[in-house]
Amino acid sequence: MGKMATRDAYGNALRELVSENPNIVALDADLSKSTKSFEATKADPSRHFNMGIAEGNMMAVAAGLAASGKTVFASSFAMFATGRAFEMIRNSICYPYLNVRVCGSHAGITVGEDGASHQALEDIAIMRAIPNMTVLCPCDGKEAYEITKYAAKHVGPMYLRFGRSAVEDVHDDSYTFTIGKGEVLKEGKDIAFVACGLMVQESLKAAAELEKEGICPTVVNMASIKPIDKELLIELANTHHTIYVLEEHNIVGGLFGTVCEVLAQETRTARILPIGVLDSFGESGKPQELLDKYGLSAKCIVERVKETN
Repeated sequence: MGKMATRDAYGNALRELVSENPNIVALDADLSKSTKSFEATKADPSRHFNMGIAEGNMMAVAAGLAASGKTVFASSFAMFATGRAFEMIRNSICYPYLNVRVCGSHAGITVGEDGASHQALEDIAIMRAIPNMTVLCPCDGKEAYEITKYAAKHVGPMYLRFGRSAVEDVHDDSYTFTIGKGEVLKEGKDIAFVACGLMVQESLKAAAELEKEGICPTVVNMASIKPIDKELLIELANTHHTIYVLEEHNIVGGLFGTVCEVLAQETRTARILPIGVLDSFGESGKPQELLDKYGLSAKCIVERVKETN
């Protein structure tokens, strides 16, 4: 299996979409080489616009284009796409239910040396709290490609979350994305891992280590955060005594919060425990070092399970 950053797969899919569909328009806030939206220029430079370091204005322009019938992919770093432009996304895109895809790259602490100011750990919480918004977080290149292709057909606003670092492939070319459905990657018993983004890979690595000690987790890739697969979550809660929710995000308001909100309304016996950033900012460092420090690496997951199982 190979490795690819989800932002790279996004760029490849966007290039194909611009080539295939004259209704697609790409915007970027002066980061197109980093977000990979510049790939759209290879298909048609007249439908890629550099909006400068002005994310709020970019989202307002995206709303105007979408109101005129275009499907718009608006890209920036996740921190700035969701943070600086929140009010425009809420009032100009989500309220009128327009076909804008807010594409946030460089999410999570694995942005690395760029540090806390660029490490979006709140973006899922911000975006999923807005009515009409769909929130998707792919775990690998193939899923990022499929989600981007799906986004061109979806009706309504979307937030797509991509990472900076190359990550191991989880899927092969046969994979297809289904909105609102979790994907069981590994069947286990007693405990379950529900993960999104690169934490899917860390979960699979941790599961392999835990199996050597007789602990066999179920591993679920939950790329569709809003809407989320309520039926699968209820099933997991009824068949496992502990569900660990893993995310490269603040545990406040992200995937952990989503899972808790669903299961708090259901009769179940499972504990729900977070493995994510514990309501703090990140810091500058190498991606793997940060995963270790914040308890997100496979070895830290193994330790967490041993402590709580």
